[in-house]
Amino acid sequence: MEENNKPLTSVVWASSQSLCPKGHSLIVASVEGASANFLKGFNQKSALYLSYSTTSEGMEQVITELLMLNEKSPLPVGCAFIGEYIDPKITVPKKKRLCIKLVPIHNAESAVADLKLTVKNKPLSAPYIRIGDMSGLTLWCKKVPVSAPKPTPKPRNILAGIGGLSIDNSSLMPQPTINASKPKSPLHDHPIYEANVYGVSAIDGIPFTIHPMFESRVGQPSVATSNFHDLRIKTLADIENEYNYGFVVERTACAR
Repeated sequence: MEENNKPLTSVVWASSQSLCPKGHSLIVASVEGASANFLKGFNQKSALYLSYSTTSEGMEQVITELLMLNEKSPLPVGCAFIGEYIDPKITVPKKKRLCIKLVPIHNAESAVADLKLTVKNKPLSAPYIRIGDMSGLTLWCKKVPVSAPKPTPKPRNILAGIGGLSIDNSSLMPQPTINASKPKSPLHDHPIYEANVYGVSAIDGIPFTIHPMFESRVGQPSVATSNFHDLRIKTLADIENEYNYGFVVERTACAR
């Protein structure tokens, strides 16, 4: 029998080649050439064989453990009994049962790669490992390291992230646009129109404009202060003299 070095993806019971799942190989003979039928008995016409698959197409999980349990042994965590593709009249022996552990291929360090059967008490040399005895046959398996590439996280573009944190003025505030077709008013030279370091002027956001009648007078400094030429600052005495009130009428009324 040829040795298989590919990780196994499935192990099942099958009673014939016609019932064997697609992509599975039936083990019909032991290493010595004896029948690999697990149903032994006088005038026994039914058959039960082990079958395995190494299908690599779309391989996502591989078998990392193959165990033979007694009927009262609990099923280990992460394991499952192998499938059964058998004739309705056939019953798989329950005193000893085979189970497998499937692991995603990227998480597996090693996997079961080959199965062999020998007549009971016939040893098999390394690298094969003895699984157990059933129906006069001994089951062996070989493990191989899994060379599947480990998934690597997608590298993050740190420069792009830093670029998003830039304190560039143009990225923080939208720049005002000037309509070249419209003549610029002299008022636009006034300091209130000058933008600060953030690109914002003193009148940004004001929902009105200054009346055109004032635009022609912006260049005249005296206009802005002409209304204050006659302003005189009054002292406290001036205010008291101007607004002094004796309440004579009110006192006379109260005296009556």
